[in-house]
Amino acid sequence: MILSLLRIAFCLSLLPTGIQAQERKNVTPNVLFILVDDLGYHDLGYTGSRFYETPHIDKLANEGMVFTQAYAASPICSPSRAAILTGKYPARINLTDYIPGNRHYGPHPDQKLASHPFKLFLDPKETTMAEAFKSNGYTTFFAGKWHLGEKKMHYPENHGFDINKGGNHTGHPAGGYFSPYNNPQLPDGPEGEYLTDRLTDETITFITQKREQPFFAFLSYYTVHLPLQGKPEKVEKYRDKRDDMQYEGEEYEQQDETYIKNHQNNPPYAAMVERLDENIGRLMQALSQTGLDQNTLVIFTSDNGGMATSNLAKQIPTSNAPLRTGKGYLYEGGIRVPLIFRWPEKIEPGSSSAYPATGTDFYPTILDMTGLKTLPEQHQDGISLKPLLLGEKLDNRPLFWYYPHYSGGLGGRPSAAIREGNYKLIYFFESNRSELYNMESDREEDTDLSEKFPKKRNRLNKKLQNWMEEIAVQLPYPNPSYQPEK
Repeated sequence: MILSLLRIAFCLSLLPTGIQAQERKNVTPNVLFILVDDLGYHDLGYTGSRFYETPHIDKLANEGMVFTQAYAASPICSPSRAAILTGKYPARINLTDYIPGNRHYGPHPDQKLASHPFKLFLDPKETTMAEAFKSNGYTTFFAGKWHLGEKKMHYPENHGFDINKGGNHTGHPAGGYFSPYNNPQLPDGPEGEYLTDRLTDETITFITQKREQPFFAFLSYYTVHLPLQGKPEKVEKYRDKRDDMQYEGEEYEQQDETYIKNHQNNPPYAAMVERLDENIGRLMQALSQTGLDQNTLVIFTSDNGGMATSNLAKQIPTSNAPLRTGKGYLYEGGIRVPLIFRWPEKIEPGSSSAYPATGTDFYPTILDMTGLKTLPEQHQDGISLKPLLLGEKLDNRPLFWYYPHYSGGLGGRPSAAIREGNYKLIYFFESNRSELYNMESDREEDTDLSEKFPKKRNRLNKKLQNWMEEIAVQLPYPNPSYQPEK
């Protein structure tokens, strides 16, 4: 860790400051995209958490624009990440579940439906966001979780990234969060080095190097995904804090075999969130000390909602309450995510937007914000959020989700959804029924309005079915191994 700090300090000492940094303000802007794994919408101080402490992320939010109704394109990691990089819905590219999914085991006898095979890699025919920036003269960098292909030919370096630090087929840190990491794409650090720190070190080293080209850096933290491993002193801090907290209601509720967590009170998870926050502070400090912050667009978000359900109660790390359920579901807890855009003198500090944005919007937005030509044939399911970021208005459009799988021990069922205006409809394939919610008055999704407003339900359902037909999705089909309980 000491060697890493010395290395970063040396890089910082070589960089232009003062007048030289001021001269760089008018050159092509840099981009730092920060993606956290499984971070729930309410896992941050600025979004309402009383248990987790995130002063640096809260500061970042106050320095830019926050989106209060931002969504992941999928309730599961791999398809959500593919949507960010391609600007296309997971259904359009037939990458609809985490890789490799449960297909190796076949449909379980208690599952009424089965799903068709999906792609186990990000198709090389897609022009990724990294490739778009690289073709415009950017130096591109990736660090952390990739999880978009099981073979090396599908790793980040074959999708437009010049540098890859730690990205491969794994969806969680193979060796845990403390070195040795058991990651062929990331050499081990000193024994006990913390993975979240290391990925930040690598990113700071990259973004603070002297270079002629602008950079596009994609920092994809493995945290806060399982396993739950925080630094011991922080875990102890949150054990004490939990003991002093007052909670209302039961810690868990149960639906069938699935437990749903209602309280944020897990000390190891809180420790992981705090260390993530401290590393965001380190990143922003590095940008500030080098003068790069004035000409760098920073984006912070998560790949899906927090993991708040499981068939093993003690394994659940967080709660998304008052949002319903979590990762693996198309309820708000599974797809609503934090989202921050920061760019001094471009984006109004302390601003916010309630516009429903989604993962496919990043590609056209970042190109547009940096003055590059957009690629509408590629990012065809996203729109540029630039008008909103500059204080203007943007017309509403519908958002769609398609998740035809069972989310394993999380308890989610095959479903699809549409949000248009204030209303959101979720269609469940098993029962051929829909639920309708008003997102403006009922973000908790407590009151199903499908019977009260049948015309709206039917109209949105028709629109959703038409979209699935247009995308040519492979619908779930009856499971030949299904054995219903007698």
